[in-house]
Amino acid sequence: MKTKFVETLAGIADQLRIHSIAATTAAGSGHPTSCCSAADVVAALFFGHMRYDPKNPQYANNDRFVLSKGHAAPLLYAAWAETGLFPASELLKLRIYGHDLEGHPTPRLSFVDVATGSLGQGLSVGVGMALAARLDNLDFRTYVLLGDGECAEGSVWEAASLAGVYKLNNLVAIVDVNRLGQSQATAFGHDMKVYADRFKAFGWRVKTIDGHNLAEILKALALVKKDGQPLAILAKTFKGAGVSFIQDKDSWHGKALSKEEAEKAIAELSPKAKSGLGVPIAAPSKVEVASAKQGSSTVLNYKLGDKIATREAYGVALARLGDMDSRIVAMDGDTKNSTFAEKFMKKFPTRFVECFIAEQNMVGVATGFATRGKIPFASTFAAFFARAYDQIRMGGISQANIKLVGSHVGVSIGEDGGSQMGLEDLAMMRAVQGSVVLYPSDAVSAEKLVEQMVNHKGLAYLRTSRPKTPVIYSNEEVFPIGGAKVVRQSPADKITVVAAGVTLFEALKAADLLARDGISVSVIDAYSVKPIGADVIRSAAQKTSQLILTVEDHYPEGGLGEAVAGALSAEGFKVHKLAVFELPRSGKPEELLGKYGIDAHAIVAKVKSLA
Repeated sequence: MKTKFVETLAGIADQLRIHSIAATTAAGSGHPTSCCSAADVVAALFFGHMRYDPKNPQYANNDRFVLSKGHAAPLLYAAWAETGLFPASELLKLRIYGHDLEGHPTPRLSFVDVATGSLGQGLSVGVGMALAARLDNLDFRTYVLLGDGECAEGSVWEAASLAGVYKLNNLVAIVDVNRLGQSQATAFGHDMKVYADRFKAFGWRVKTIDGHNLAEILKALALVKKDGQPLAILAKTFKGAGVSFIQDKDSWHGKALSKEEAEKAIAELSPKAKSGLGVPIAAPSKVEVASAKQGSSTVLNYKLGDKIATREAYGVALARLGDMDSRIVAMDGDTKNSTFAEKFMKKFPTRFVECFIAEQNMVGVATGFATRGKIPFASTFAAFFARAYDQIRMGGISQANIKLVGSHVGVSIGEDGGSQMGLEDLAMMRAVQGSVVLYPSDAVSAEKLVEQMVNHKGLAYLRTSRPKTPVIYSNEEVFPIGGAKVVRQSPADKITVVAAGVTLFEALKAADLLARDGISVSVIDAYSVKPIGADVIRSAAQKTSQLILTVEDHYPEGGLGEAVAGALSAEGFKVHKLAVFELPRSGKPEELLGKYGIDAHAIVAKVKSLA
């Protein structure tokens, strides 16, 4: 290793420390000590190892970098400023409203692929990126910088396990083992063997180094792709490294230096600091990225009255659309024979990833695929997405183009019992900023809504049901996001019943029963729960004295009823709700629909009490 080159990188590392300290002091907040511990590693990566075009951060074959320890954002911003992407003076705008150098990275910045800062998620995203590179036959490598504190998160080890299973030798995890957490020392401090044993157990090649020795860092990085394993580099570092009065000291996490302290620190770092401007950066391999295959939709071939579960129609749709759009990939959490994602797997095995029973990692992997231009569909039982809610929430912050599909929803799944019943999923998914939430009732609407998800840019959730339901729509029917369908209506209607999924069919049965007693009702299929089809519902309810009854196989909090009420109650519409108001138990589906007050008989009774 040439001594002069190593000295240059060490000087750049000190310049990155200076930028990080100056920016956080100007902001009055931030994590300068966390930046200082990782500065040598980042300098080595950006100016001595990674292959990328600094003027085009999104070039398809650039090596990718994920800052999983997102609180060290000033360090990342400093590195890109030193490449010349933007003036270093911009760094002093850190954390100022209206500027994109936020407290933690987001994709508002051209050089950031995914929002980080909720710890333990970056490695999963890196797994998705590495899998995307393999799928597209690109030679870019993915580097994920983690903190040692976040290695307490189970999602890190879900990702490590899957990377080992798939032998992702184009993936490098670098752990900044600086010993100190936010409130105290980490569980294992500088016991490097603990971390090494854990990564080795998951099938990784492991290299333990001095994280402030540039020669060691570069030597370790050179091991990428040397064998058929992912590479874990465990860098022993010190928080606040390079600044004598804060290095390896407690109580400095998330604390900006005062103006006087910053001046003292910068004076200590300045003698050896060097700019990265003009330092040659290795170029990525030039590639011709093939255009994605995109065709037009084919005509469906369902017959009215056929009984097909919407979960099965989802699988059929995904396999059909996979032929038309090569960007579509799928992943599942060992439920593919229940979600019917196996239909896609059998047709496109190279575009399918079995993530096993690790839903947090599955959503992170989907986000990683999305950063590389894929359209990932991740499926499992709706209830199990609750485990991955933070990953879903961060997907919203990342504005990730991910598609989530939850099956086995509500009490209508029957005998499996409460632990398997998705009864909170509508509330969860509606709460994610920018999300779309869809809930088909029959096979035609399910297939058409999967098409809508493909064409929609952003996070979308499809809620599918276990029971078989009859086809009620023609194959030519359209289902735009934000719409709703009038399924039953007459001039004499007394109330508008709004339902979706299995409760739509209970509403139709109730309408028939009520008609025998001379009571007529409108029935609306609210297949788009977010955005809710307010115009259609409003128009129908204006003809029924502004009286609305919602019926849903979901808890009352945050579901269909609240979506309708939120859209219309301020306008004077009276919204009444039938939902699952108590903790359910096992039983036959029809028995449970009745027990928890969302079947046809419950609808009849409620309508009669209101009409």
